[in-house]
Amino acid sequence: MKSIRIEDYMNKHPVTFTIDMSVAEASEKLIDSPQNGGPVLDVYQRVIGFLSEQECLIHLLEDTYLSEPHATVADMMRTDVLTVGCENSVVDLAQQMTKNKPKLYPVVDENKRLLGIITRSDILKAINIHLRSFYQKGHGRLV
Repeated sequence: MKSIRIEDYMNKHPVTFTIDMSVAEASEKLIDSPQNGGPVLDVYQRVIGFLSEQECLIHLLEDTYLSEPHATVADMMRTDVLTVGCENSVVDLAQQMTKNKPKLYPVVDENKRLLGIITRSDILKAINIHLRSFYQKGHGRLV
């Protein structure tokens, strides 16, 4: 099961953001997608930050109180982004996800360029598929 690779289960076309995007534009992108956040990319498609629904909500509320939008993704994004490589093991990432908070990890190449994202749901699906396959081959009993 350690051989289940992230690249086989990742979303290769995730919602992404740029630093100059407004909070309203970024929020709309999140609203129109199933993601609860996404990577912020530079002009070379490298991951430089992460933006979540929570950060958008905080800044939208601030903009409402101030009655004028002013925040950009650069103002809101986190820069301490945990990433994974596409060759990494789904099982290893599942173990990491039980200890760390991120529900979504950007998948990057050796130059930090975005290849996709993988979520907890993707990990659950991958492990479930492989467990079912294992049991259907007669190695055990699916309960």
